[in-house]
Amino acid sequence: MLSIIIPTLNAEKSLASCLSALVPATVRGLVREVVIVDGGSSDKTAEIADQAGATLITSPKGRGTQLRNGADAAKQNWLLFLHADTVLSAGWEEEVEKFLQQVESGRFANNQVAAAFRFALDDFGAGARWLESMVALRCALFRLPYGDQGLLIHKNFYARLGGYPDVLLMEDVGLVRRIGWRRLVMLRSTALTSPERYRRDGYLMRSLSNLGLLSLYFLRVPPRLIARMYK
Repeated sequence: MLSIIIPTLNAEKSLASCLSALVPATVRGLVREVVIVDGGSSDKTAEIADQAGATLITSPKGRGTQLRNGADAAKQNWLLFLHADTVLSAGWEEEVEKFLQQVESGRFANNQVAAAFRFALDDFGAGARWLESMVALRCALFRLPYGDQGLLIHKNFYARLGGYPDVLLMEDVGLVRRIGWRRLVMLRSTALTSPERYRRDGYLMRSLSNLGLLSLYFLRVPPRLIARMYK
């Protein structure tokens, strides 16, 4: 079944909520292990992981590196990568089970398929609804979900693609582009994400900044340079 892989760095404020959303799937037997890959937290992240019964491993800081190390440590055939500030909506496990049943029935050749959740923000403002609609449009047109929408992928397919690139930024875009439009399914369940950065910078300014960084990536600017501009 599923190995959940969560990279963390001082994630005590959000990690408990992220893990709580996994409990129903664990009870059903869908989630068999949770691997938390910590990049050197100085808060109570490790304590929360231990109380939840998760497997905690340490890794050099950097989301791409942490995700790669988590995948290497995972024992199950299906991997679900989540951010620590993402909370999956109620009933997500039922939809994922149906998706896996379709894969097992042979709908997708050789398990060469991946899935991501719908993007949602934990905010009631108009800016949040606007951004959600823009992300939905991006995913519909380009099948380009970001890491905060989660990624569900078979371990063999993940390995065939080379896994997450070992970079400081844009690791999610790098892998999703290799998956390809035709092999990526957008699920109906939502991944509720923290709006902290958008509230701090403003929804429009933050969105424009992200778009600018993405444009630089597509222009083949090295991710290490892009990471210096990311706040």
